[in-house]
Amino acid sequence: MTFLTVAALKEQAGEQALVAFVDCELQSRSLRQTKAGKPYLVLTFADATGSFNLNAWSDAALFEAANSMRDGTVLRLDAQWTQNQYGVNATQIAWEVLDGDALEAFFAGDAKTAEKQRRDWETILNLCGNIRDPRLHALVEHFITDLGAKFRRAAAARKNHHARRGGLTEHVAQMMRTAEVVCSVYPELNRDLMIAGVLFHDCGKLWENQYPERGFTQGYTLHGEMLGHIPLGIELVNKLWRDVAESPVAKDWLVLEPASETVRLHLLHLIGSHHGELAFGSPVLPRTPEAIALHYIDNLDAKLEMMRDAYAQANQLADGIYEKVFPLPANLVEPLPAFEVAVVSEEEDAEETLL
Repeated sequence: MTFLTVAALKEQAGEQALVAFVDCELQSRSLRQTKAGKPYLVLTFADATGSFNLNAWSDAALFEAANSMRDGTVLRLDAQWTQNQYGVNATQIAWEVLDGDALEAFFAGDAKTAEKQRRDWETILNLCGNIRDPRLHALVEHFITDLGAKFRRAAAARKNHHARRGGLTEHVAQMMRTAEVVCSVYPELNRDLMIAGVLFHDCGKLWENQYPERGFTQGYTLHGEMLGHIPLGIELVNKLWRDVAESPVAKDWLVLEPASETVRLHLLHLIGSHHGELAFGSPVLPRTPEAIALHYIDNLDAKLEMMRDAYAQANQLADGIYEKVFPLPANLVEPLPAFEVAVVSEEEDAEETLL
């Protein structure tokens, strides 16, 4: 029997049935009705690598079983898996509740994902450590010290991109790498402000897309639902700024240029404008070079992550053409491979010379 993570299942399942088992946590259940009025459940399962939905029809044994399970129950699902444009399907499904060593191994998470997120966190620490502006340096240090653990548990979204525990770390680290390169190409950009802006642009998601200390179920909070991550991020940065402004070192900042209040305002603007459009939830449009750059860096990383996932999941419609995956706008075409110069060994080169 083949064991797969959720990400591997979504990558490998297709039109042909794939026999495998998946360990996953029941994240939520939603009762729906078919057009004929019959009830069914939409079950959301998750592990360290991602999540998927599975329909449990009213005449299936899983329907009754799932009704009696608590959210957060960890199951081993053994089934024949397929996948189409509407998602993952399972037939001949069997399940068992994990406990003991198997449960602890599940909560330890996928080793490959954990190692990637560890490296990404190191990237964030290193690039933030190189911020020269003492105000921004103190601010990011305060944030990382107080909320670093919570940050590392958060997702970058509830779905579509980096929608997994630790996904925010992956997203922010990649954005910081891109920001470093962009700042080297456009030296007029304020590098310190860009790095701090990337760190804080989604910091409200510590409440909007948060995970518990143990488990892979993304929860909901009243603050996240009623305010959203942009207002929460602005409120958090203002609170952190007041904290560092009251520290003993802040007395030396009174003579710095640009003035501290201007620095704070520009950072808040990056948070408020990073969605780029009022229709997409930003309360203000980007009005500085850094705000424009951060918006496009954010959008680029999100879109490329969506495409990476889409290629892994989409069914092939024709040679090199893959079906559309929401929220991308169209069918995908297989990317052009990079050109590589053939390497000729010395022996082969000698043989060709003799001929």
